[in-house]
Amino acid sequence: MTTVLDLTNNVLPNGKVKVPPKPKSRPPIVVNGVEIAIDDVRSEAQNHPSDKPVQAFEQAARALVIRELLRQETLVKGIAAEAEALGDGLKETDEDAAIRVLLEQEVIVPTAEEADCQRYYQNHSNKFCSETLYEARHMLFAALPSDETARADAKTAAEAAIATLVDNPSQFASLALALSACPSKEQGGNLGQLTKGSTVPEFETVLFTLEEGQLSPVPVPTPFGYHVIQLDRVIEGKTLPFDMVRGRIAAWLEASSWSRAVSQYIGILVSKAEIDGIDLGAVDGSLVQ
Repeated sequence: MTTVLDLTNNVLPNGKVKVPPKPKSRPPIVVNGVEIAIDDVRSEAQNHPSDKPVQAFEQAARALVIRELLRQETLVKGIAAEAEALGDGLKETDEDAAIRVLLEQEVIVPTAEEADCQRYYQNHSNKFCSETLYEARHMLFAALPSDETARADAKTAAEAAIATLVDNPSQFASLALALSACPSKEQGGNLGQLTKGSTVPEFETVLFTLEEGQLSPVPVPTPFGYHVIQLDRVIEGKTLPFDMVRGRIAAWLEASSWSRAVSQYIGILVSKAEIDGIDLGAVDGSLVQ
């Protein structure tokens, strides 16, 4: 089969074919005389996902420029290092190992002091809370959203169950065993302790508005069918004691300090280098991989 190229929209009034402009070529990216291959940038761009291909390309180019600066610095300092295993059968390249050792030597991060950890804990205590727990039970009247008849029947059955429970609350367990399509019926519909994200949003939207001991006044629709929900108990989250989270805080503070220190170190290398074809702007330590 022959493919015919349609040039109708590219024909000018004089009958000549309009030739689309060639894509703009960009100047080569050169770091202290070493050129970064465009193909390498395109390959690296896969590690910098973005809705805009141009943005992914620029991020990849920046990352490779920074990597080249670090590689050159390892040569200046005569650093050679043994590659380490990374897990899952992967291993560092010799170049990666040398850059790692370079950063270990040049970027010194102080240990997070007790006072620093205490200060962060006091200023961000809301980050160190246990989750609120919801003890609940339910009955499921199963029906897929695509089956309108089954959905209507499930809703009717759930409404009848709610009506029965309003007059006889103690019958929840027996009704669940007889009517529910959820395995929890064997435990009287008991779902145990739930946290945010444990169930589907439609279920949680209702559950989190109920008061302790309250039954959902109407059936709750979800993709699985209709539910009758009862909230038995709420255990509010509490701020965790400092001793329990000190290690986590110290690790975060030190990681944050390391990132800033790496950015400063790379900034020094950039200031001394001759870089053409790209403007690094503000250096982000996260580009070091």
